[in-house]
Amino acid sequence: MVFDSIYFIFLAVLFGSSPLIFVALLLVTAPYGRYNKKGWGLTLNSRIAWYLMELPAVITIFLVFILGSRNYLNLSIIYLLIWETHYIYRSFIFPGLLRGAKKTFPAVLVFFAFVFNVMNGFVNGYYLFVIEPAASIPDFLAPHFIIGLVLFVTGLGINIHSDKIIRLLRKGSETGYKIPYGGFFRFVSSPNYMGEIIEWTGWAVLTWSIPGLCFAVFTFCNLAPRAVSNHKWYNEYFPDYPRERKILFPFIF
Repeated sequence: MVFDSIYFIFLAVLFGSSPLIFVALLLVTAPYGRYNKKGWGLTLNSRIAWYLMELPAVITIFLVFILGSRNYLNLSIIYLLIWETHYIYRSFIFPGLLRGAKKTFPAVLVFFAFVFNVMNGFVNGYYLFVIEPAASIPDFLAPHFIIGLVLFVTGLGINIHSDKIIRLLRKGSETGYKIPYGGFFRFVSSPNYMGEIIEWTGWAVLTWSIPGLCFAVFTFCNLAPRAVSNHKWYNEYFPDYPRERKILFPFIF
């Protein structure tokens, strides 16, 4: 079946690209946010960019869920709702709350993120809603599902709370950068990235799936290098930056 071939191709691409992306982002920090620079071609308004990047993750897995061969009115919808909880926040709420709406985002990065979210949404949806048997009550009582769900919710909470702390650093028309405090910023420089890594690790555990593992690995490879760049930037930009803070994981790294 053609969709089976697409599934395996996408999965191989995502797994294979993860270490390459990790190395590339250690060498060159992605040019958005505080690292934005000229020379990366066409740019988009940052709010529009976030919509375009994240919306495919909302739509693709939903279409796979609806168009799958099984009756969609079964407990598999719980997997869909867990996924969509994150991506509705990331696609609609997070961009809507962005400060500094005049900032720009390289279109080339928007394109790559768009493609990733289409592939990632497809492989996760195809596995859960087509390949695997329809979910039943015992699936959601299994220890791995409960542990994974706790990790997912915990990571999502850390992610959203850390985003809020960053968003509220500037008051009114203030510009410039400040040191964030509170929440898990007490322990690490990038708790928002830590939260997202915990989220998708939880997703891998609760779905107990290869696509879930692939997503967790890709998330780490994508975000860990940026966390390294953030930690270095904070220490260079602020002479009084708290030296006890780690990069990404409290007391460890």
